[in-house]
Formats: sequence, structure tokens, C-alpha cells
Amino acid sequence: MKNFSTLIQCRRSTRRFTEELLTPEQTASILKAALMAPSSKNKRPCQFIVVEDKKMLEQLATCKPHGAGFLAGCALAVVVVANVMESDVWIEDASIASIYMQLQAEDLGLGSCWCQIRNRQDAEEQDAAQHVRALLHIPYQLEVLSIIGFGHKARANSPLDESQLPWEKVHIGEYQLPNTQEV
Repeated sequence: MKNFSTLIQCRRSTRRFTEELLTPEQTASILKAALMAPSSKNKRPCQFIVVEDKKMLEQLATCKPHGAGFLAGCALAVVVVANVMESDVWIEDASIASIYMQLQAEDLGLGSCWCQIRNRQDAEEQDAAQHVRALLHIPYQLEVLSIIGFGHKARANSPLDESQLPWEKVHIGEYQLPNTQEV
């Protein structure tokens, strides 16, 4: 188990996975993290569709022309949806649940990658969420935010280099314009 600082430094997007499947315990840990994620007013509008079938993973990988191909090679994908009738901040709630799953995966030594679905198009320039909705029979009151792919890392990623952090994006007390030099 990693401490939180190490966990966030080491969690990197993984797009190449081995053929090894996740254990039921690993899958349960990832889903528990999603279910434990906080939500606004504790409304818990999120639901999670677990996909392990290789043919369905390959179909999900076609939901958009760029940034979804890795889903075909993952061991597990979790489609994150939320009921828009239950919360007006479903996007935030579903985003938090998504990253909780990714952090849990990293803690287990697994790789993960976020596939953005909301506001994206498939190859025919149709709504990517509609593509996913049709494949998985998702009812219309549930909006699709993301698909998170999980698996065993094909190769280790380097941790983030703290010396490269963009500290100029942190403002103390009030927003400060960047120093600009006169020409």
C-alpha cells in the first residue's frame, strides 16, 4: 500500500496492458472505491457498468476515433454514468468516482486510463455517449461521462517529476497576472 503522496505521483495513464485478467478481489476493490466516493448532498447519482467481455471492449473502443482504442486491450472497463434527474452536479460526482477508481487501481499496482465520452463524437461525428448507450442499453435518464479502462501495466510508467510542477499556476490571496517583460 502506498501513501497518498506516492500514489498521486505514480498514477499515470496506462494505455497498454498485459493479457492478465484482474482478480475478483481487485475488481471489487475498484468498485468499492467508486461506491465510497463522495457526492454532492450525498445524492449518489452515479452507476457503474462493468465490462470484461473482450468483444464488447473492442466495440467500446470504437466509441470515438481518438483516445478510446486502448479499451480493446484492457482487462476491465467501467462505464461511469449518472442520473441527471437526481443531481444537477452529476458531472462532478461522476468525475470524483472515476478518479477514486483510478487511484484505487494504482494502489493495487494496476494501470488505468480515463476515456472521455461526454461531449465527444464517434467516427461518424455522432454523439459518443449515444454510441455507448446503444451498445450497453443505457436508459436516457443516465448520462455517460467516461469509461475507465483497467489492467496490468504492460510497462511501468515513470512517476511525475515534482521539479516539473507548474507552480506559476498557483496564486496566493488573489489571481496574479504572469510577469511579462516589455519588448
